[in-house]
Amino acid sequence: MEKNAKIFVAGHRGLVGSAILKNLQEKGYKNFVLRTHKELDLCNQLAVTRFFDEEKPEYVFLSAAFVGGIIANSLYRADFIYRNLQIQNNVIYNSYRTGVKKLLFLGSTCIYPRDARQPMDENVLLTSPLEYTNEPYAIAKIAGLKMCESFNLQYGTNYIAVMPTNLYGPNDNFDLERSHVLPALIRKICLGRYLETGNWSAIRSDLNKRPVESVNGESSEKDILAILNKYGVRKTEKGNVQVEIWGTGSPMREFLWSEEMADACVFVMENIDFEDLKPKNTKEIRNCHINIGTGKEISIGDVARLIKKTAGFEGDLYFNADKPDGTMKKLTDVSKLNALGWHHKIDIEEGVQKMIDWYNNN
Repeated sequence: MEKNAKIFVAGHRGLVGSAILKNLQEKGYKNFVLRTHKELDLCNQLAVTRFFDEEKPEYVFLSAAFVGGIIANSLYRADFIYRNLQIQNNVIYNSYRTGVKKLLFLGSTCIYPRDARQPMDENVLLTSPLEYTNEPYAIAKIAGLKMCESFNLQYGTNYIAVMPTNLYGPNDNFDLERSHVLPALIRKICLGRYLETGNWSAIRSDLNKRPVESVNGESSEKDILAILNKYGVRKTEKGNVQVEIWGTGSPMREFLWSEEMADACVFVMENIDFEDLKPKNTKEIRNCHINIGTGKEISIGDVARLIKKTAGFEGDLYFNADKPDGTMKKLTDVSKLNALGWHHKIDIEEGVQKMIDWYNNN
């Protein structure tokens, strides 16, 4: 990419997009075209068409998506498949139509089968059934990946799909209903710490910044305690504070600091083309996407205990086995990315400390 090229970062205020934008700025790129969701609804075909006609970006990072954790995936199945398909179709097609030089499509490692061999390399895609809880989202992301691949093969475009593992970092979503597991754990355990120390100013400040349903920092103490209890932060009859966590705590997960994901994405856009990813000596071109991760895993229980220790929470962690665990094991094989020349540097212990510091300061 040329340093003065016009770059569209779709979803630049989210966890993924904000990290990519920051990385690009730090590397000297200056010519950005950015729109908030209010300014440009990527689900609106006419609006997206008009945007591409007027702005004509040269490079596109498609990081905008409708995302959430296991609760949201269970509740909003139609939204997860419909909205994500709309966003992808509109942005990828209009990129082709207006001659975008290169596009990076960001998916997720949830595209892989529930019982895929571990660690999961790119070739296990579509080899067996998906995890039920996130099937609609996964199917949408698989469609986006295949759309990029198909446009490349039919029209000679240069669209690359990357599949990051579980991400966490600055500007994460801490909504207790819709967030992914790590930010949800951090917020609940931090709230548990405030509750056990009687730090009501911190609790009210937290709820003012991020209201839960209709409850904010101005609500009554009774209403605040009720909403915290609903989402698993409560005082027990013995007087200690308990934080409830969905599932047994035994599923294994891989976590990647979002700013490192962004660095990998910019590295791919600067150095890798679709032609570099095509398999050789075969008529069937598939699975040209790239996993982005650490290749290391930790159980949900252990990451919860790490957050508890780092945050200074002295209460109890209660693993509710009546709630779903989701996929039991989801470790990526990142040998393709490593062979291309990129490796991660921040491990989970350092990342959790950075994440808690960011959360408390923002």
